This record gives sequence, structure tokens and C-alpha cells, in this order.
Amino acid sequence: MGIKGRIGQRNAPTVLNALYNKTQFWDGRATTLEEQAGLPIVNSVEMGQPSLRATVAKIGAIREYREEFQHVFGRPLNGPDLLRAIASYERTLVSFDSPFDHFIAGDKNAIDASARRGWELFNTRGRCNLCHALSDQKRDATYFTDNDFHNIGIGIIRHNVVALARQAEQLIKSGDTSAIDRAAIQSEMSALGRFLVTKKEPDTASFKTPDLRNVLVTGPYFHDGSQETLWDVMDHYNKGDGLQNPYLDQDIQPLALTEGDIDDVVAFMASLTSPDYKEQGIKELARQRALSRTTRPQRDTARAFGPKPPRPTPPSP
Repeated sequence: MGIKGRIGQRNAPTVLNALYNKTQFWDGRATTLEEQAGLPIVNSVEMGQPSLRATVAKIGAIREYREEFQHVFGRPLNGPDLLRAIASYERTLVSFDSPFDHFIAGDKNAIDASARRGWELFNTRGRCNLCHALSDQKRDATYFTDNDFHNIGIGIIRHNVVALARQAEQLIKSGDTSAIDRAAIQSEMSALGRFLVTKKEPDTASFKTPDLRNVLVTGPYFHDGSQETLWDVMDHYNKGDGLQNPYLDQDIQPLALTEGDIDDVVAFMASLTSPDYKEQGIKELARQRALSRTTRPQRDTARAFGPKPPRPTPPSP
């Protein structure tokens, strides 16, 4: 949600541990935190400022800010320094020291048996490590992302991505990050994901693999915020959601996970909650668990335990 209650097309990614991201935003349209900080300021749906210069003038009207910028940077407030200040703050938002970290460090009682089973499933039958790890050859207990982009089947049926891709090719100049930002936040072309940046067909509807640390308290989930609970997320992957999707990532397939298996993987993800968010995490886990016992819109047991459906052939240009 942005200025005056305006709703954008993208779910805001967490800023926790954002300094470790190789690219910023769901589609990787910014490579630095400074570049990322500038785009929401002038996006009409987010902060709605007419320009960075206008923002500097507004902030510069406050004496305390003028004095602090002069003290820190040794010069009057300006646009690049404003973005440096925001990015510098974001780099302080480091969040580790979770129960899982203590488990990996040798405290076998730091997480319960369900979370331990979930960690095993995460790296085996759950296939989560194929995206949420730097390598699927070695267990990765650090940041839980491959820093890559994948089409996981979200939003494909709701959007005609082929038509949108052709429209984007005509309307958006490659490398124009402001135009890409407007399309991503303000239009249906948001569903194209990484394609907006690269204009490469295999990137259609592909989005960045997010970090899983504190995932319990940073919902809703996926780039469009379409899933409310971690059980919904697991149900989506469990059924290998890829109907009518010629660009589905090759690693997406039905997982045949039982309800107990799903509970275990969720328990593992909950164990990635840092101490600062412990109490919030306890309440959120209870809320999500209660909801999962009555509402499971993504659950499809027949597909979860069925064969992988054939992937449609991409349409001709």
C-alpha cells in the first residue's frame, strides 16, 4: 500500500538482510540499495513525489535534516546523499541468530523434532533447496536463496502473459528503470516479472527467489502477495502448479508431501525467526496454523500425488 491508500501490483519485499541481495526488487531491476531507494520515492502509487529534487527540497525545509546531512556528508543535502542515507540505514537491518542458527551451530535442542524433519524435507523430497540455496549440491544454511529468477506458476492463469510480453516489448525501452518500475507497480505487466528487465522469453513471469529468514513474519507471500499462510505456499508447490504455463521452471513438479510433511517444513521455516521477532512469530504461527485447519485454497491432493503434467509449448512470436 502506498500514498493515500493506493494499491500496487507487487508485494513489498522485506528489507531485512537486503544488503545481501545481488539485485533488488522482485524482478531485479535495481542492482544497489541506493538505486532501489530512489524508485519508490517518485512512483505515483508508492510515495508519489514529483521528483527526487522536489523531495530534497521538502526534506531540506526541516532544519534538523539540513544540519544532520551537513554533519554526516560535509555538504548540503542533495539527492545522491539522500539515497545513500536510506541505503545505509537498510544495511543495518541484519537479522540472524535464529533457533535454526543455534541448531546448525551444534545445539541439537534449539529446534524441535518437527523442524528438524522439515529441514531434511527441505533438502530432499520437498525440493526447496533447488532454489532456496546457493547450490543444490551442498546444504546451505545461510541466506536460503540462489539469487536467481524462476517462474513458479503464480499469476499465469489470471494474466495473458504472452500478450502482455508483446505489449511490454513495444512500450518499455530496455534499461529504462523508471519505466520498468511504473509497469511493475502500476500495471498488469507486473505479471511479466524479470522479462520487463531482460526482454528474454524464458524470463517471462519469472521472479527473484526471496530469502527465507523471518519468512513467518514477512507475509503475505509471493510477488503478488496472493498467499496468506506458509501452508498455502506449501500447497502451491506440493501440487506442482504449472497448468497452462509454457514458462514454468523445470524444477517445479508434484511433491507428494503429506499433511505431516507440510507441517514439518512450515515448522522449519518458523525456526528461521530471529529473536527480535520471537513474540510476533509465536502469534503469527498460531494464526496461520488455525487458518490452515479451515481454509486451504491451494490444496489439491490429487495433483500433489499425481504425475507431472506436460508443459505447453511456448507460443510462436
